Amino acid sequence: MIVADLDLDLEIFTGPFDLLLTLVLREEVDLLEVELSGIVLAYLDVLEERGELDLEMATEFIVLVAALLELKSRLMLPGEEADLLDGLEPGEAAEELLARMLDARRYRNAAEHLEALLEAEGGHRYRSAPLPAFARRVTLENASQAYEPDELGEALGSLLQLPPQLSLHHLNIRRVTVPERLAHLRSLLRRGAVGFDEAVAGADRMTVAVTIFALLELYKQGEATWSQAEPFGPIAIEPAGIEPPALRLVEDAA
Repeated sequence: MIVADLDLDLEIFTGPFDLLLTLVLREEVDLLEVELSGIVLAYLDVLEERGELDLEMATEFIVLVAALLELKSRLMLPGEEADLLDGLEPGEAAEELLARMLDARRYRNAAEHLEALLEAEGGHRYRSAPLPAFARRVTLENASQAYEPDELGEALGSLLQLPPQLSLHHLNIRRVTVPERLAHLRSLLRRGAVGFDEAVAGADRMTVAVTIFALLELYKQGEATWSQAEPFGPIAIEPAGIEPPALRLVEDAA
């Protein structure tokens, strides 16, 4: 059975499927009034009568119905106009519609394939160049020796040796903890307000950074506040009140 010769008995149309396609493409039949489900049911009835399935014909039918479904969905959208064809014979109309959908499917599949290739690369970009012609034609007899065996063995053996361990004796790693800076800030705040520059006088970058964390901890505990009159200006630290007894006992015990 040729799909285009499928006989239809719909509410708005009676006749072969290819004629319906032609009338739709010529806008002589309003596709919005065509029940596509009736076309599918008619095709299923024919398959049931025949008792066999031709995969090629079934694929053609699915593509044609999918094209009509897409066209109908576009017509249902406001402001959308279908680009229909005029002056086609029934067989030509079916072939044109099928060709359009197959082209669209090929482009869609190509785009999906390229997208899959891009995802498979995982961010890697490389240039793959083939071997030069002389290298592809070289045989074992014509190959020339580039290195002596001893020289090649020495080069390979050096790859197996562990590199010398790097010396870090010239690095002076200073370690400072938040509790140490907390104790330092509390001792300064007992005398009253203090500037942050005074609290970190002579300290390295790591100590300054840890002092900032200690200051945030004092603010969190409600022991101190700070103010800065202008951006990048001096920071004034002031005691917020009497230290909690628990904190004072711990510090005294230390």
